[in-house]
Amino acid sequence: MEITNYITNDFKPIDSQETIGTVRDFLGDFNFSHFPVVEEEIYIGSISAEDVETFEEEKKVQDYKYSLETFFIRTDAIWMEVLEVFAKNHSNLIPVLDENNKYVGYYEMEDIINFFHQTPFIKEQGAIVKIRKGILDYSMSQITQIVESNNGKLLGLFISESDIDSVEVTIKISSGAINEIIQTFRRYNYEIISEHHEDTYITNLKERSDYLDKYLNM
Repeated sequence: MEITNYITNDFKPIDSQETIGTVRDFLGDFNFSHFPVVEEEIYIGSISAEDVETFEEEKKVQDYKYSLETFFIRTDAIWMEVLEVFAKNHSNLIPVLDENNKYVGYYEMEDIINFFHQTPFIKEQGAIVKIRKGILDYSMSQITQIVESNNGKLLGLFISESDIDSVEVTIKISSGAINEIIQTFRRYNYEIISEHHEDTYITNLKERSDYLDKYLNM
């Protein structure tokens, strides 16, 4: 399914001539964090529900044009780009513009999350493996090669955490020998963050620890 199928026009954009009181009531009723504003049918930014609470209700939206946030997404954007705009702007709604900057509609966060749940990364069964390595040493192509060289089918991967020293990569694998994949990652100096019953390395360490405890308690 195309993500553009989730563009909606359930509510018209707010006209800059609307009063703040009217906008406040609207945002309060529908729990939008932001909503697009147009002036003579041209998108000029999104008004924040939080900001509206501090404005004088008898004034018009145009009196507060300086406070509008100008984030948006294009109609040809992929779903990862849409999620990025949501995350960067702490909004549950994103205006959509075409290549000519014409206002088309908007995406709602809930709809995009539902779309994400339909992707193979979430929908298909598989094993989740989390690995960590130095930020200058990791390689997405190497990670893919390790999985596929052990007959694994990669459903997706993404950087789930990072700092100045290292990155954590989350991988979803639908087939393949998980233990062999994990041990190969270790041979290439990747730290395994997630726990796996198939991990013979951890099992062997536990057995050796149990044996040592038994020996010392004799």
